Amino acid sequence: MRRRLRPSATLRLLPEAADAKHPAMAERVAFLVLDIETVADGRLVQRVRLPDQPELSPAAAVAAHRQQLLESSNGRSDFVPHTFQVPVSVAVAKIAADHSLIELKTLDRPRFRPQVITRTFWRGWEKLGMPTLVTFNGRFFDLPVMELAAFRYGISVPDWFGGKGYDAPRNRFNQKAHLDLQDLLGNSGAVHMNGGLNLCAQLLGKPGKMGTKGDMVQELWEKGEHLRIDDYCQCDVLDTYFTFLRCLVIQGTISLDREHELVDQAKRWIELQSQVNPALAEYLRHFRHWQPHGDDDDPFVSRHDG
Repeated sequence: MRRRLRPSATLRLLPEAADAKHPAMAERVAFLVLDIETVADGRLVQRVRLPDQPELSPAAAVAAHRQQLLESSNGRSDFVPHTFQVPVSVAVAKIAADHSLIELKTLDRPRFRPQVITRTFWRGWEKLGMPTLVTFNGRFFDLPVMELAAFRYGISVPDWFGGKGYDAPRNRFNQKAHLDLQDLLGNSGAVHMNGGLNLCAQLLGKPGKMGTKGDMVQELWEKGEHLRIDDYCQCDVLDTYFTFLRCLVIQGTISLDREHELVDQAKRWIELQSQVNPALAEYLRHFRHWQPHGDDDDPFVSRHDG
């Protein structure tokens, strides 16, 4: 019988990988790989977009505005802009300077309070020594949402909003503060990364989108399926981590052999955590290893023996 993971528990690296000689966490976390899930603030939508309909409930206001968006875009999209969104799930993977996975956690589980999530995220980034943030499309969505959430809740983050010129953390081309993998692969917006993170994960044999997709989050939240959203978020972080490793290969930062070592190490971590985390068990079932075969061969193999 599987034990349930305590709501406040974090997911740590394999015990045998821990090193008692490691310095404090703030000194050894070099990167934070993150992903967020958000929902539209229906009260804000009603006040700003539908002020003549004060009788609308928050959910009804969101539904009405999404219909407006569909009509105005000729059916292309009903996604509510990020300025109306609040974070309801943030997953972060702590990555060491040698690019190995240290820990994966989600914030404020199982209560998922946007204000607490926002404060925990920014205070955690500061406490860890301001490691490089690694995202996929985070420059367009994740970070603007978290910045505006800080504005909304009055949270001071001078180390993020300060600086001058290129050294400012929010400078689009400052990859030391924030590495957006979509920006990297899309040449800073020169080309559209059609397929997004799911495409990159599939190219590497990793699960990508499984049963849950981003456009389902609003409905799942309104149905009370908050844990499912959080599970989806942490799986996206794992896909982002594996995409990050391949980006390090193409940049020449690590070798392909080193990437294989790190992937194998991360897979052992997933295997361990899957014993107490059903979402990671599902991730593991869809996990494949990339192999450098020729074009006529299937470049993926399933290796569940680690």
